[in-house]
Amino acid sequence: MRSWLTWSAVVVGTLAVAVNAAAAYVYFDDASRAHTVARGVTVAGVEVGGLTEAKARARVARALVPRLERPLVLRFGPRRFVVDPQRAGLAVEVDRMVADAVALSRRGSLLERFARDVRGRSVDVALPLRAAYSTAAIQRFVRDVARKVDRPARSAEVVANAVAVRVRPSREGIAVRRDALAAELRRRLVDPRAARTLAVPTRVVRPDVSTAQLPRRYPAFITVSRGTFSLRLFRRLKLVRTYRIAVGQAGLETPAGLYKIDDKQVNPSWHVPKSPWAGELAGRVIPPGPQDPIKARWMGFYNGAGIHGTDNIGSLGSAASHGCIRMSIPDVEELYELVPYGTPIYIG
Repeated sequence: MRSWLTWSAVVVGTLAVAVNAAAAYVYFDDASRAHTVARGVTVAGVEVGGLTEAKARARVARALVPRLERPLVLRFGPRRFVVDPQRAGLAVEVDRMVADAVALSRRGSLLERFARDVRGRSVDVALPLRAAYSTAAIQRFVRDVARKVDRPARSAEVVANAVAVRVRPSREGIAVRRDALAAELRRRLVDPRAARTLAVPTRVVRPDVSTAQLPRRYPAFITVSRGTFSLRLFRRLKLVRTYRIAVGQAGLETPAGLYKIDDKQVNPSWHVPKSPWAGELAGRVIPPGPQDPIKARWMGFYNGAGIHGTDNIGSLGSAASHGCIRMSIPDVEELYELVPYGTPIYIG
């Protein structure tokens, strides 16, 4: 009986020693892997499984940093804009990524980790790239590119002289799509596989008034040549009539410049200006009749000056008026019907 008890104690003691030894082995084996990345772990596409933390950092840095620090080149036609990642505040967080890989490798219980290592199993986890950049720096760069690339649209315009109107054509503008450019820069700065050259994203800016739209804005346009005593009427910027006229005499010249027809009257009265040449009629209102030189129609455009009919046909083709533009009665009646309020009139 005593020998059996002794034998049992020996067996139990031996088993205890074996268990303790096994536990110690498992513990120290696991401790030796405390700074080692588990099999199957990748960091931003870089294989780091089985590497120590220090070696993993070195491998990740070699694989990622040189590629991410290459400049980005933006193209717009023949122009190039270069983005230096360092000036954009790019910082590749190698230490943090590897630390995450090690922490992930330590998940589970001690026995679970030991069993995984003994069986040669991998964790098959892909950790994403971690990198920081300066949003403010990217926005500054986008603004600088836009300042150099943006071109405002130009509306079509009428350019008139005394005898003609011509059209300065419209031009489309260009604007950088700032949000799209900023988003693309942010994406490519932290993507080691992304192409480092890209086109500047832009949009077309339409003019308010296109060349095709301009004629519809000018149902009528008048030009007056004081030198040739002629008035021209344009409809939708096409010449349709030329009239012989009289203009202001020396010292009382018809005012030059660009104006608009702002007053229209049929058989108007004559509001005599308070000028020395008016004599005793100065300041009076002369109703239609023989004493009223403003015949049939009146189209005023500036400070008492206007276009009107005259029965003094002999004065046409000369500088004979007191500043107004004289026309024959049939001509002024025709013009009156063709000219709406607001019609531009250029006198040169």
